[in-house]
Amino acid sequence: MSRSIPRTMLSTTLVLTLAMTLVQGLHAQTFTVLHAFTGGGDGAAPMAGLTMNAAGTFYGTTQFGGDLSHCPGNGCGSVFKLTHRGSSWVLNPLYAFKGGEDSAWPSARVVLGPGGVLYGTTAANTGGTGCSENGCGTVFSLHPPATVCVSVSCPWVKTVLYRFAGMPDGQIPSHGDLVFDSAGNIYGTTTYGGTYGWGTVYKLTHSSGGWTESILYSFTGQQDGGYPVGGVTFDSAGNLYGTTFEGGFVSPPDNNGYGVIFELTPSGSGWTESVVNKFFDGNDGGLPAASLTMDQAGNFYGTTYAGGTGACISGYYTGCGSVFLNDGQPIYTFGNLQQFAPLSGPLASVSLDASGNLYGTTSGDGINSLGNVFRLTSRQYAYTSLHDFTGRSDGGAPVSSVVVDATGNLYGTASIGGTGSGCPGGCGVIWEITP
Repeated sequence: MSRSIPRTMLSTTLVLTLAMTLVQGLHAQTFTVLHAFTGGGDGAAPMAGLTMNAAGTFYGTTQFGGDLSHCPGNGCGSVFKLTHRGSSWVLNPLYAFKGGEDSAWPSARVVLGPGGVLYGTTAANTGGTGCSENGCGTVFSLHPPATVCVSVSCPWVKTVLYRFAGMPDGQIPSHGDLVFDSAGNIYGTTTYGGTYGWGTVYKLTHSSGGWTESILYSFTGQQDGGYPVGGVTFDSAGNLYGTTFEGGFVSPPDNNGYGVIFELTPSGSGWTESVVNKFFDGNDGGLPAASLTMDQAGNFYGTTYAGGTGACISGYYTGCGSVFLNDGQPIYTFGNLQQFAPLSGPLASVSLDASGNLYGTTSGDGINSLGNVFRLTSRQYAYTSLHDFTGRSDGGAPVSSVVVDATGNLYGTASIGGTGSGCPGGCGVIWEITP
Protein backbone atom coordinates (compact mmCIF):
# COMPACT_ATOMS: atom_id res chain seq x y z
CA MET A 1 0.00 0.00 0.00
CA SER A 2 2.99 2.26 0.66
CA ARG A 3 2.19 5.36 -1.37
CA SER A 4 -1.54 5.02 -0.78
CA ILE A 5 -0.95 5.89 2.90
CA PRO A 6 -2.02 9.57 2.99
CA ARG A 7 0.99 11.86 2.77
CA THR A 8 -0.50 14.82 4.66
CA MET A 9 -2.40 14.96 7.91
CA LEU A 10 -1.58 11.27 8.18
CA SER A 11 -3.34 10.12 11.32
CA THR A 12 -6.23 12.57 10.86
CA THR A 13 -7.32 10.72 7.76
CA LEU A 14 -6.67 7.34 9.32
CA VAL A 15 -8.86 7.87 12.34
CA LEU A 16 -11.65 9.96 10.86
CA THR A 17 -12.35 7.37 8.16
CA LEU A 18 -12.77 4.50 10.63
CA ALA A 19 -16.18 2.84 10.37
CA MET A 20 -18.69 4.22 12.87
CA THR A 21 -19.98 0.85 14.05
CA LEU A 22 -22.68 1.71 16.56
CA VAL A 23 -22.42 -1.43 18.67
CA GLN A 24 -22.94 -0.90 22.38
CA GLY A 25 -19.92 -2.22 24.27
CA LEU A 26 -19.39 -2.95 27.92
CA HIS A 27 -18.46 0.25 29.74
CA ALA A 28 -15.92 0.00 32.50
CA GLN A 29 -17.38 1.50 35.68
CA THR A 30 -14.25 3.59 36.17
CA PHE A 31 -14.40 5.38 32.81
CA THR A 32 -15.45 9.07 32.96
CA VAL A 33 -15.67 11.76 30.29
CA LEU A 34 -14.09 14.91 31.72
CA HIS A 35 -14.89 17.12 28.72
CA ALA A 36 -16.77 16.67 25.45
CA PHE A 37 -15.56 19.09 22.78
CA THR A 38 -18.23 21.11 20.97
CA GLY A 39 -16.35 22.17 17.85
CA GLY A 40 -16.53 25.83 18.85
CA GLY A 41 -14.19 27.84 21.03
CA ASP A 42 -13.13 24.79 23.03
CA GLY A 43 -11.87 23.03 19.89
CA ALA A 44 -12.53 19.78 18.04
CA ALA A 45 -10.70 16.55 17.21
CA PRO A 46 -7.93 16.19 19.80
CA MET A 47 -5.30 14.24 17.88
CA ALA A 48 -2.69 14.01 20.63
CA GLY A 49 -2.35 13.21 24.31
CA LEU A 50 -2.28 15.46 27.35
CA THR A 51 0.64 17.01 29.24
CA MET A 52 0.37 17.25 33.06
CA ASN A 53 2.25 19.74 35.21
CA ALA A 54 3.30 19.28 38.84
CA ALA A 55 0.01 20.74 40.09
CA GLY A 56 -2.08 18.20 38.15
CA THR A 57 -3.23 20.64 35.48
CA PHE A 58 -3.48 19.26 31.95
CA TYR A 59 -2.59 20.97 28.68
CA GLY A 60 -3.51 19.76 25.21
CA THR A 61 -4.34 20.61 21.61
CA THR A 62 -7.21 20.15 19.19
CA GLN A 63 -6.57 19.96 15.49
CA PHE A 64 -9.75 21.82 14.55
CA GLY A 65 -12.23 24.18 16.19
CA GLY A 66 -11.21 27.28 18.10
CA ASP A 67 -11.90 30.54 16.29
CA LEU A 68 -14.35 29.50 13.55
CA SER A 69 -13.92 32.79 11.69
CA HIS A 70 -10.61 31.38 10.47
CA CYS A 71 -10.02 28.19 8.48
CA PRO A 72 -13.69 28.37 7.37
CA GLY A 73 -15.86 25.42 8.27
CA ASN A 74 -13.60 23.67 10.74
CA GLY A 75 -11.46 26.21 12.56
CA CYS A 76 -7.66 26.15 12.74
CA GLY A 77 -7.27 24.34 16.06
CA SER A 78 -6.56 25.34 19.63
CA VAL A 79 -4.48 24.87 22.78
CA PHE A 80 -6.40 24.33 26.01
CA LYS A 81 -5.94 23.93 29.77
CA LEU A 82 -7.96 21.49 31.90
CA THR A 83 -8.06 22.25 35.63
CA HIS A 84 -9.55 20.24 38.50
CA ARG A 85 -11.81 22.45 40.59
CA GLY A 86 -13.60 20.81 43.47
CA SER A 87 -15.41 17.77 42.10
CA SER A 88 -15.37 18.90 38.46
CA TRP A 89 -12.98 19.70 35.65
CA VAL A 90 -12.96 23.04 33.82
CA LEU A 91 -11.55 23.52 30.32
CA ASN A 92 -10.17 26.93 29.35
CA PRO A 93 -8.99 27.68 25.80
CA LEU A 94 -5.53 29.25 25.88
CA TYR A 95 -5.08 30.02 22.20
CA ALA A 96 -7.04 29.69 18.96
CA PHE A 97 -4.96 29.50 15.79
CA LYS A 98 -5.91 31.79 12.92
CA GLY A 99 -4.26 30.18 9.91
CA GLY A 100 -2.06 32.01 7.45
CA GLU A 101 1.02 33.49 9.06
CA ASP A 102 -0.36 32.58 12.46
CA SER A 103 -0.33 28.85 11.50
CA ALA A 104 -2.94 26.13 11.98
CA TRP A 105 -3.75 22.48 12.77
CA PRO A 106 -1.70 21.33 15.76
CA SER A 107 -1.68 17.52 15.79
CA ALA A 108 0.99 16.89 18.44
CA ARG A 109 1.05 17.48 22.18
CA VAL A 110 2.28 20.67 23.71
CA VAL A 111 5.16 20.01 26.08
CA LEU A 112 6.39 21.98 29.09
CA GLY A 113 9.78 23.51 28.46
CA PRO A 114 12.12 25.63 30.57
CA GLY A 115 10.30 28.22 32.67
CA GLY A 116 6.92 26.53 32.32
CA VAL A 117 6.48 27.71 28.72
CA LEU A 118 4.48 25.44 26.40
CA TYR A 119 6.06 24.35 23.12
CA GLY A 120 4.43 22.63 20.17
CA THR A 121 4.11 22.31 16.41
CA THR A 122 1.52 22.98 13.74
CA ALA A 123 1.11 21.18 10.44
CA ALA A 124 0.35 24.30 8.42
CA ASN A 125 1.26 27.93 7.85
CA THR A 126 1.43 30.09 4.78
CA GLY A 127 4.63 30.28 2.80
CA GLY A 128 7.39 27.81 2.18
CA THR A 129 8.61 26.92 -1.27
CA GLY A 130 7.80 23.40 -2.35
CA CYS A 131 4.86 23.11 0.05
CA SER A 132 1.14 23.16 -0.61
CA GLU A 133 -0.93 26.29 -0.22
CA ASN A 134 -1.25 25.39 3.46
CA GLY A 135 2.48 25.80 4.00
CA CYS A 136 5.05 23.59 5.68
CA GLY A 137 4.30 23.92 9.39
CA THR A 138 5.81 25.67 12.40
CA VAL A 139 7.33 25.28 15.84
CA PHE A 140 5.74 27.64 18.39
CA SER A 141 5.85 28.62 22.06
CA LEU A 142 2.98 29.76 24.26
CA HIS A 143 3.14 31.63 27.58
CA PRO A 144 0.71 33.53 29.82
CA PRO A 145 0.19 37.26 29.22
CA ALA A 146 2.62 39.53 31.04
CA THR A 147 -0.14 41.44 32.83
CA VAL A 148 -2.90 40.06 35.03
CA CYS A 149 -5.98 39.23 32.98
CA VAL A 150 -9.36 39.91 34.58
CA SER A 151 -11.62 38.85 31.70
CA VAL A 152 -13.32 35.48 31.37
CA SER A 153 -11.13 34.53 28.41
CA CYS A 154 -7.41 35.26 28.72
CA PRO A 155 -5.53 34.15 25.60
CA TRP A 156 -1.89 33.25 26.05
CA VAL A 157 0.85 34.80 23.93
CA LYS A 158 2.04 32.68 20.99
CA THR A 159 5.42 33.07 19.29
CA VAL A 160 6.44 31.27 16.11
CA LEU A 161 9.97 30.01 16.72
CA TYR A 162 10.52 28.55 13.27
CA ARG A 163 8.67 28.19 9.96
CA PHE A 164 9.62 25.16 7.90
CA ALA A 165 10.37 25.89 4.25
CA GLY A 166 10.05 22.51 2.53
CA MET A 167 12.75 20.64 0.62
CA PRO A 168 15.61 20.64 1.43
CA ASP A 169 14.31 21.93 4.78
CA GLY A 170 11.71 20.00 6.78
CA GLN A 171 8.01 19.90 6.00
CA ILE A 172 4.99 19.07 8.19
CA PRO A 173 5.86 18.10 11.74
CA SER A 174 3.24 15.46 12.53
CA HIS A 175 2.60 13.81 15.89
CA GLY A 176 6.03 13.71 17.46
CA ASP A 177 6.64 15.41 20.80
CA LEU A 178 9.37 18.01 20.98
CA VAL A 179 12.26 17.21 23.35
CA PHE A 180 14.89 19.40 25.01
CA ASP A 181 18.53 18.82 25.82
CA SER A 182 20.21 20.16 28.96
CA ALA A 183 21.08 23.40 27.18
CA GLY A 184 17.44 24.08 26.24
CA ASN A 185 17.79 23.25 22.55
CA ILE A 186 14.75 21.69 20.86
CA TYR A 187 14.71 18.48 18.80
CA GLY A 188 11.95 17.08 16.62
CA THR A 189 11.01 15.46 13.32
CA THR A 190 9.19 16.42 10.16
CA THR A 191 7.36 13.69 8.28
CA TYR A 192 8.23 15.11 4.86
CA GLY A 193 10.82 17.41 3.35
CA GLY A 194 14.56 17.18 3.76
CA THR A 195 17.03 16.60 0.95
CA TYR A 196 15.13 13.60 -0.42
CA GLY A 197 11.54 14.36 0.61
CA TRP A 198 11.32 11.50 3.13
CA GLY A 199 11.46 13.59 6.30
CA THR A 200 14.00 14.95 8.74
CA VAL A 201 15.29 15.11 12.29
CA TYR A 202 15.99 18.74 13.19
CA LYS A 203 17.40 20.85 16.02
CA LEU A 204 16.49 24.38 17.06
CA THR A 205 19.30 26.19 18.86
CA HIS A 206 18.44 29.16 21.06
CA SER A 207 20.46 32.35 20.96
CA SER A 208 19.87 35.98 21.88
CA GLY A 209 18.61 36.63 18.37
CA GLY A 210 16.02 33.85 18.39
CA TRP A 211 16.16 30.25 17.19
CA THR A 212 18.34 28.75 14.49
CA GLU A 213 17.37 25.49 12.79
CA SER A 214 19.75 22.79 11.61
CA ILE A 215 18.86 19.50 9.92
CA LEU A 216 20.54 16.63 11.77
CA TYR A 217 19.45 13.99 9.27
CA SER A 218 17.47 13.71 6.03
CA PHE A 219 15.92 10.30 5.39
CA THR A 220 16.23 8.72 1.94
CA GLY A 221 13.28 6.33 2.09
CA GLN A 222 15.65 3.43 1.49
CA GLN A 223 17.34 1.19 4.07
CA ASP A 224 17.57 4.10 6.53
CA GLY A 225 13.81 4.57 6.68
CA GLY A 226 11.41 7.30 5.65
CA TYR A 227 8.49 9.41 6.90
CA PRO A 228 9.10 9.77 10.65
CA VAL A 229 5.75 10.47 12.33
CA GLY A 230 6.77 10.20 15.99
CA GLY A 231 9.40 12.31 17.69
CA VAL A 232 12.86 11.44 18.98
CA THR A 233 13.94 10.29 22.45
CA PHE A 234 17.31 10.81 24.21
CA ASP A 235 19.18 8.02 25.95
CA SER A 236 21.50 8.67 28.90
CA ALA A 237 24.51 9.06 26.58
CA GLY A 238 22.91 11.81 24.48
CA ASN A 239 22.01 9.66 21.48
CA LEU A 240 18.65 10.12 19.78
CA TYR A 241 16.28 7.27 18.96
CA GLY A 242 13.10 7.22 16.89
CA THR A 243 11.05 5.40 14.28
CA THR A 244 10.02 5.90 10.66
CA PHE A 245 6.62 4.94 9.27
CA GLU A 246 8.09 3.43 6.10
CA GLY A 247 11.45 2.52 4.58
CA GLY A 248 13.86 -0.18 5.66
CA PHE A 249 13.30 -3.28 3.55
CA VAL A 250 12.68 -1.79 0.12
CA SER A 251 11.02 -3.59 -2.77
CA PRO A 252 9.44 -0.87 -4.91
CA PRO A 253 7.07 -0.14 -6.47
CA ASP A 254 4.70 -2.20 -4.34
CA ASN A 255 6.20 -1.54 -0.93
CA ASN A 256 8.58 0.98 0.59
CA GLY A 257 9.09 -1.10 3.71
CA TYR A 258 7.44 -1.50 7.08
CA GLY A 259 9.58 1.15 8.78
CA VAL A 260 12.65 1.17 11.01
CA ILE A 261 13.94 2.00 14.48
CA PHE A 262 16.87 4.39 14.11
CA GLU A 263 19.62 5.88 16.26
CA LEU A 264 21.38 9.21 15.72
CA THR A 265 24.80 9.49 17.36
CA PRO A 266 26.78 12.75 17.70
CA SER A 267 29.81 12.48 15.44
CA GLY A 268 32.19 15.40 15.30
CA SER A 269 30.21 18.38 14.07
CA GLY A 270 27.33 16.24 12.81
CA TRP A 271 25.21 13.17 13.54
CA THR A 272 25.46 9.64 12.19
CA GLU A 273 22.36 7.52 11.61
CA SER A 274 22.28 3.76 12.16
CA VAL A 275 19.33 1.40 11.89
CA VAL A 276 18.55 -0.53 15.07
CA ASN A 277 15.80 -2.64 13.49
CA LYS A 278 13.99 -3.02 10.18
CA PHE A 279 10.44 -4.30 10.23
CA PHE A 280 10.87 -6.73 7.35
CA ASP A 281 7.62 -8.52 6.61
CA GLY A 282 5.15 -7.18 9.16
CA ASN A 283 4.94 -10.36 11.23
CA ASP A 284 6.93 -8.58 13.93
CA GLY A 285 4.97 -5.34 13.50
CA GLY A 286 5.11 -2.58 10.93
CA LEU A 287 4.43 1.11 10.26
CA PRO A 288 5.56 2.54 13.62
CA ALA A 289 3.97 5.98 14.02
CA ALA A 290 4.97 6.97 17.56
CA SER A 291 7.91 7.98 19.69
CA LEU A 292 9.81 5.44 21.79
CA THR A 293 9.36 5.26 25.58
CA MET A 294 12.42 4.54 27.76
CA ASP A 295 12.22 2.95 31.23
CA GLN A 296 14.64 3.50 34.13
CA ALA A 297 16.79 0.57 33.02
CA GLY A 298 17.30 2.07 29.56
CA ASN A 299 14.91 -0.25 27.71
CA PHE A 300 12.86 1.19 24.87
CA TYR A 301 9.20 0.37 24.22
CA GLY A 302 7.34 1.25 21.04
CA THR A 303 4.19 0.58 19.02
CA THR A 304 3.37 -0.24 15.41
CA TYR A 305 0.16 0.69 13.62
CA ALA A 306 0.16 -2.48 11.51
CA GLY A 307 1.87 -5.87 11.42
CA GLY A 308 1.63 -8.80 13.76
CA THR A 309 -0.72 -11.73 13.42
CA GLY A 310 -4.12 -9.96 13.48
CA ALA A 311 -6.60 -10.13 10.61
CA CYS A 312 -6.39 -6.44 9.68
CA ILE A 313 -5.52 -5.66 6.06
CA SER A 314 -5.13 -2.59 3.84
CA GLY A 315 -3.47 -2.84 0.48
CA TYR A 316 0.00 -4.32 0.86
CA TYR A 317 0.06 -4.10 4.65
CA THR A 318 -1.57 -6.54 7.07
CA GLY A 319 -1.85 -7.02 10.83
CA CYS A 320 -3.52 -5.01 13.59
CA GLY A 321 -0.38 -3.60 15.21
CA SER A 322 1.99 -4.46 18.02
CA VAL A 323 3.91 -3.32 21.08
CA PHE A 324 7.65 -4.00 20.87
CA LEU A 325 10.73 -3.89 23.10
CA ASN A 326 14.18 -2.46 22.30
CA ASP A 327 15.24 -3.70 18.85
CA GLY A 328 11.74 -4.51 17.64
CA GLN A 329 11.04 -7.71 19.56
CA PRO A 330 7.21 -7.91 19.74
CA ILE A 331 5.85 -8.36 23.27
CA TYR A 332 2.20 -8.16 22.17
CA THR A 333 0.38 -8.21 18.83
CA PHE A 334 -3.18 -6.96 18.51
CA GLY A 335 -6.10 -8.82 17.00
CA ASN A 336 -9.48 -7.63 15.75
CA LEU A 337 -12.84 -9.34 16.06
CA GLN A 338 -13.81 -8.39 12.51
CA GLN A 339 -12.60 -10.60 9.69
CA PHE A 340 -10.21 -8.66 7.44
CA ALA A 341 -10.69 -5.45 9.44
CA PRO A 342 -8.97 -2.22 8.32
CA LEU A 343 -5.63 -1.33 9.91
CA SER A 344 -6.43 -0.28 13.44
CA GLY A 345 -3.40 -0.47 15.74
CA PRO A 346 -1.73 2.07 18.05
CA LEU A 347 -0.78 5.47 16.62
CA ALA A 348 0.65 6.75 19.90
CA SER A 349 3.44 5.75 22.26
CA VAL A 350 2.96 3.66 25.40
CA SER A 351 3.29 5.02 28.95
CA LEU A 352 4.80 3.38 32.03
CA ASP A 353 3.57 3.45 35.62
CA ALA A 354 5.78 3.08 38.70
CA SER A 355 5.40 -0.71 38.63
CA GLY A 356 6.50 -1.05 35.01
CA ASN A 357 3.03 -1.67 33.55
CA LEU A 358 2.47 -0.33 30.04
CA TYR A 359 -0.60 1.68 28.97
CA GLY A 360 -1.69 2.80 25.54
CA THR A 361 -4.50 3.21 23.03
CA THR A 362 -5.42 1.65 19.70
CA SER A 363 -7.13 3.71 17.02
CA GLY A 364 -9.61 1.05 15.88
CA ASP A 365 -9.25 -2.22 17.81
CA GLY A 366 -11.49 -3.28 20.69
CA ILE A 367 -14.85 -5.01 20.59
CA ASN A 368 -16.48 -2.16 18.63
CA SER A 369 -13.56 -1.53 16.23
CA LEU A 370 -13.49 2.07 17.45
CA GLY A 371 -10.36 1.84 19.56
CA ASN A 372 -9.59 1.05 23.17
CA VAL A 373 -7.38 1.76 26.16
CA PHE A 374 -5.16 -1.19 27.09
CA ARG A 375 -2.70 -2.31 29.77
CA LEU A 376 0.21 -4.73 29.48
CA THR A 377 1.33 -5.94 32.89
CA SER A 378 4.99 -5.73 33.85
CA ARG A 379 7.23 -8.60 32.70
CA GLN A 380 4.48 -11.03 31.67
CA TYR A 381 2.92 -8.42 29.35
CA ALA A 382 -0.54 -9.86 29.94
CA TYR A 383 -3.11 -7.83 27.99
CA THR A 384 -6.21 -6.17 29.47
CA SER A 385 -8.61 -3.88 27.62
CA LEU A 386 -9.55 -1.19 30.13
CA HIS A 387 -12.16 0.50 27.93
CA ASP A 388 -13.59 -0.24 24.49
CA PHE A 389 -14.89 2.92 22.84
CA THR A 390 -18.33 2.95 21.22
CA GLY A 391 -18.15 6.18 19.22
CA ARG A 392 -21.05 7.55 21.25
CA SER A 393 -20.85 9.74 24.35
CA ASP A 394 -17.61 8.05 25.46
CA GLY A 395 -15.75 8.98 22.28
CA GLY A 396 -13.90 6.88 19.74
CA ALA A 397 -10.79 6.51 17.58
CA PRO A 398 -8.20 7.55 20.19
CA VAL A 399 -4.78 8.44 18.80
CA SER A 400 -3.39 9.76 22.07
CA SER A 401 -0.85 8.49 24.53
CA VAL A 402 -2.00 7.85 28.12
CA VAL A 403 -1.01 9.98 31.12
CA VAL A 404 -0.59 8.04 34.38
CA ASP A 405 -0.72 10.14 37.54
CA ALA A 406 0.87 9.32 40.91
CA THR A 407 -2.22 7.49 42.17
CA GLY A 408 -2.65 5.36 39.06
CA ASN A 409 -5.42 7.33 37.35
CA LEU A 410 -5.26 7.33 33.55
CA TYR A 411 -6.04 10.27 31.27
CA GLY A 412 -6.24 10.73 27.52
CA THR A 413 -8.28 11.91 24.55
CA ALA A 414 -10.46 10.39 21.84
CA SER A 415 -10.59 12.13 18.47
CA ILE A 416 -14.28 11.57 17.64
CA GLY A 417 -17.53 10.87 19.47
CA GLY A 418 -18.79 12.62 22.56
CA THR A 419 -21.89 14.75 22.93
CA GLY A 420 -20.68 17.79 20.96
CA SER A 421 -22.97 18.44 17.99
CA GLY A 422 -20.61 20.70 16.07
CA CYS A 423 -18.88 17.86 14.22
CA PRO A 424 -20.16 14.87 12.22
CA GLY A 425 -19.71 11.88 14.53
CA GLY A 426 -18.83 14.06 17.51
CA CYS A 427 -15.90 16.37 18.26
CA GLY A 428 -13.97 14.12 20.63
CA VAL A 429 -13.53 13.90 24.40
CA ILE A 430 -11.06 13.98 27.27
CA TRP A 431 -11.42 10.87 29.44
CA GLU A 432 -10.30 9.50 32.79
CA ILE A 433 -10.02 5.90 34.00
CA THR A 434 -9.68 5.42 37.77
CA PRO A 435 -8.40 2.17 39.35
